[in-house]
Amino acid sequence: MRRQTRRIHMSWSRWTPPVLEEKISGKLATDDRPVLLDALSYIRRGDMLTVQEVDRLGRNLLEGLIVLNDLFQRGIAVKVLEGIAAGEHTERSLILDLALALSEDRRRDIVRKTKNGLEAARRRGRVGGRPPVVDDDKRAAIPARRQRGESIRTIAAGVKVSVGVVHKTLADAKDA
Repeated sequence: MRRQTRRIHMSWSRWTPPVLEEKISGKLATDDRPVLLDALSYIRRGDMLTVQEVDRLGRNLLEGLIVLNDLFQRGIAVKVLEGIAAGEHTERSLILDLALALSEDRRRDIVRKTKNGLEAARRRGRVGGRPPVVDDDKRAAIPARRQRGESIRTIAAGVKVSVGVVHKTLADAKDA
């Protein structure tokens, strides 16, 4: 049964286009996004590239416009699933340009608000991140126990930290 399923799947692959899913940040330049580059090199004249939102094509307005212009000049349509530019496009339009501009503006607002929030928290004496696992007592106990010949795993279990934390604490103690 399994062999038959594989054969059917393989035969479908001749007629169905690949689905490429990118999990990398859209903030990166197009050249740093291998899945997007694969998609752009795979599609041919008459094909349609489908994206969730138009801002997935570039990290800013200029890069998005460059990618769109390249696609349209090559005779490739773009289908946008969400946002104000949702629909099928075969040429540049004001709505696509506007969607890219709004995306860039939204991204800039998010960055600004995040920085402002972190700055305000710092002024109030709050620092983000996870609380440290190793306090001064553990920082002293880990090298001392290792000096007595205890294994890394025994130390980790005894001090109630991970093996990785023990290794890092020992390396920090060695460097100090």
